[in-house]
Amino acid sequence: MSEPKEKGKGIFGRFFKGASEPAPEQDAKRSEDVVPSVAADDVPPPPAAAKDIAPPAEPPVKQSWFQRLKSGLGKTSSKLTSGITDLFSKRKLDANTLDDLEDLLIQSDLGLETTSRITNAIGKGRFEKGISADEVRNVLATEVERVLTPVAKPLVMEPSHKPHVIMMVGVNGTGKTTTIGKLANKFKSEGKSVVLAAGDTFRAAAIDQLKVWGERAGVPVVAREVGGDSSGLAFDALKQAQATGADVLLLDTAGRLQNKQVLMEELEKVTRVLKKLDPSAPHDVVLVLDATTGQNALNQVEVFRERAGVTGLIMTKLDGTARGGILVAIAAKFGLPVHAIGVGEGADDLQAFSAADFARAIAGI
Repeated sequence: MSEPKEKGKGIFGRFFKGASEPAPEQDAKRSEDVVPSVAADDVPPPPAAAKDIAPPAEPPVKQSWFQRLKSGLGKTSSKLTSGITDLFSKRKLDANTLDDLEDLLIQSDLGLETTSRITNAIGKGRFEKGISADEVRNVLATEVERVLTPVAKPLVMEPSHKPHVIMMVGVNGTGKTTTIGKLANKFKSEGKSVVLAAGDTFRAAAIDQLKVWGERAGVPVVAREVGGDSSGLAFDALKQAQATGADVLLLDTAGRLQNKQVLMEELEKVTRVLKKLDPSAPHDVVLVLDATTGQNALNQVEVFRERAGVTGLIMTKLDGTARGGILVAIAAKFGLPVHAIGVGEGADDLQAFSAADFARAIAGI
């Protein structure tokens, strides 16, 4: 830790600290010739040479959405593309090569159904002609897009629902609260009036986080003390949203561990309470999935769909460490709408899901 400067001394002052005082008689003789002293702090620094002046920093180049998506799927894409190159640049297309390709696709979490579609498309009529690695990647992208296109559906507000109630569910750590904040920002930018409900009453951090997002988006947040009744809060939030004529109510919920019976029952209670005010609520139940979860995401979808009536999905954390292939397996097995995907923490890092972009990114095209 540096020593504090003496009063009236700048960085130059320290260099003169040990200089001796001039003798009195010398002062008398030279008093007429003495030039008034300048305080060390007032001494201007020497001018920098032109060559030492650094050029202004270039502003960072903002990546396009597809570039961010491709980067987010980097782990899965890299594994697939390098594996395909190894298989099809050194060997001929035969049954053993297709078996190895099948193993590669399954290890990338694409699921049995999609894997079978891809290997059948590649092997059909091509054993004599052969196939290049680039052609295999094109087939991969085509088949993945076919699986994903039917589920790529935006989250649409129904005009007859006022407010349109969206209940967000998911396991702790999936990015559920952050996703709610991003959605609030999106809806507000579209001119919709939004109310947020901090229904994850078990975690103070979740309540505080949602309040911050509410302030950023300029929307009200209905909250209670930590440990409060989440179903009662949901009731109050819907009542307030109805009274103010809000277009959208985004309801956060606790991170329900799908194997915890009591927590799942509490989630069902929230749904029953909402229906007392609006028999059609909630109008959407959106499950937020963490892309790094892998195969466990399949189990989460199955249980939350059964117990909470999930109507759609949002996948988050496509940040380069993700196992994004699992979204293809989920789409093939459950056919639930995929509304959006997130690639980062910024408000604009959540975008509507595009089957074609996702397929190209995961195939490394």
